[in-house]
Amino acid sequence: MRRNIVLALLFIVFQIQAQSWKLVWSDEFNTTGLPDSTKWMTETAAARNNELQHYTDRRIENIHVEKGNLFIVARKEAYQGAKYTSARLSTDGKINFRYGKIEARIKLPAGQGIWPAFWLLGQCIKQTGSPACGEIDIMEHVNNENKIHGTMHWNHNGLISQGGTADCQVQQFHIYAVEWDKNAIKWLLDGRMYQEINIRKNRNNTQAFHKPFYIILNLAIGGNWPGDPDSTTVFPDTMKVDYVRVYKRIRY
Repeated sequence: MRRNIVLALLFIVFQIQAQSWKLVWSDEFNTTGLPDSTKWMTETAAARNNELQHYTDRRIENIHVEKGNLFIVARKEAYQGAKYTSARLSTDGKINFRYGKIEARIKLPAGQGIWPAFWLLGQCIKQTGSPACGEIDIMEHVNNENKIHGTMHWNHNGLISQGGTADCQVQQFHIYAVEWDKNAIKWLLDGRMYQEINIRKNRNNTQAFHKPFYIILNLAIGGNWPGDPDSTTVFPDTMKVDYVRVYKRIRY
């Protein structure tokens, strides 16, 4: 009996070791100045969802790296017709990923009209448009909520959105992640899974999630979801990112 228990425990340990994660890409933000242009591009496209910010192009006042962190700073200022400035970074055209664990350690701002996000977008968006390209929102936060949102969006005879939330004190550092393979997408907060969505065999027309995606970090102001800032909103405010890492599952 004891021997069987020992063998069972050894089998469990072997299974855990046999499926592990290998780091394949990261930015630890250990430089100073603007983000590494070999890893990131700044996106300056027009704001969506009735947002109020202008995303600036590698402007140090809105985005910079120092002391081991990336700072995305939203400011209340008149700039090219907008009342606010901020930044949006992506790996589009630099690197993309299909499956894996994608995570970031982030400290978020909070306030009425504040909308930070860490998300993935299908690389085929230029060919198919959205939502057909697929979108995986690893983390979104709005206003002063003590929770974060994890959501996926895709086309299934029209826009489909499915997701969940997790309680979170967002103004402290937390690790936001998804584990994504051919069967499912799992959302994790500090290593604890709080949601899983089945994409096995393109269930519910989810074939977009079996193609490459790229990473986006941004700090939006206002918009359809959070509404506009008000007199209680403090500017400037900052989304602080300690690292972004991508792992691939390996089997021994």
